[in-house]
Amino acid sequence: MELPKINFFNLTSTMSTLIFATNNNNKILEIRSILNDDMQIIGLREAGIITDIPEPHPTLEENAREKSNFIFKLTKSDCFSEDTGLEVMALNGEPGVKSARYAGDDSDNEKNIEKLLQKMTLVNDRTAQFRTVISLIVNGEEIQFEGICKGTITEIQRGNKGFGYDSIFIPEGSNKTFAEMEMSEKNKFSHRKKATSKLIDYLNNYYGKNQN
Repeated sequence: MELPKINFFNLTSTMSTLIFATNNNNKILEIRSILNDDMQIIGLREAGIITDIPEPHPTLEENAREKSNFIFKLTKSDCFSEDTGLEVMALNGEPGVKSARYAGDDSDNEKNIEKLLQKMTLVNDRTAQFRTVISLIVNGEEIQFEGICKGTITEIQRGNKGFGYDSIFIPEGSNKTFAEMEMSEKNKFSHRKKATSKLIDYLNNYYGKNQN
């Protein structure tokens, strides 16, 4: 789904508008489903920023910081980024920070899932967790928020909703994969929802104090 472009030079640094440092439309739509209506999230393409920000670091925290700092230096606007990894306990945390490129730099969701399921063919312990780290920059200051969703890896793909590894991950407290859930149900468990809720609480407090 293509999202309309908005000139970021016309944006103001208020709670109602934040640049989300991503080109992933699925992540933009998922974050928007979590946020209040009075907060507008602008993705990079919508803001007219045509670039792929490198993710060269060995941790989610460092990659999230890399992306938010890159956009803040470019726009001088409040912004945030996130980095998410699927961490499988029996594989020592793989694919982790390499989740999006697990099967290689030119891999896609299907290739990544195929590689992961193949590596787990003879694995009994299928516990895993999704972990999201959000890096927010407000007025030049960075703050990070973490969200974790624990669950298990299925043996086969189930469902056709969602993206990434959603079709092979069942969160604790459910018998469905994320890909079998509507967005509203996924948000009851989601790692991204947990991190974003912390972001919202911080922004409510920050802008509330600075508007008094």
